[in-house]
Amino acid sequence: MKNLFDWANMKAKFFVFSFLLKLQHSNTTMEKKYILDKDNTARKLRRLAFEIVERNYDEQQLFFAGIRQSGLTVAKLLAEQVMEISNIHVELVEVSLDKKYPVEVTLDREIGFNNQSILLIDDVANSGKTMLYALKPFLQFQPRKIQTLVLVERTHKTFPVQPDYVGLSVATTLEEHIYVELTDTEITGAYLI
Repeated sequence: MKNLFDWANMKAKFFVFSFLLKLQHSNTTMEKKYILDKDNTARKLRRLAFEIVERNYDEQQLFFAGIRQSGLTVAKLLAEQVMEISNIHVELVEVSLDKKYPVEVTLDREIGFNNQSILLIDDVANSGKTMLYALKPFLQFQPRKIQTLVLVERTHKTFPVQPDYVGLSVATTLEEHIYVELTDTEITGAYLI
């Protein structure tokens, strides 16, 4: 009888252990739901480049301010395409900030932005907070205009930012987040978690 009780006790412990292991695994490996692949992203970037040229046809120069890491990669890819399809010269500027606590915002170099046209670029607008704080260094000047661009936008944001250019707009739940996969030279996709 004791062996039977030990066997049942061990079986119950194994069941609890396997349940907890499955629960932990499901929380750490969330399923990626791809919303853009490499080809779709390339088409979106091309369309965005044409939109930029159309809205800025009277400009000879634009400053593309890419938010460090992903936003800067998007800015580089767009700058190449804009200069390929138009006579607009694009100057790249890198914007650096801590996305969780964006009090200090810096640019990679000192430039006077008075009477200049600036396009602030990021990969994703989740809450709008990063984009809003990234404007800070440009507001010390008197630019002619400031526009904003994101590759992917969540339709509900907690900060008052409406990008002028959007590659893809996605309705998400508050728990879902959007991530863009990229290398230094290309964007390979975007997904929801």
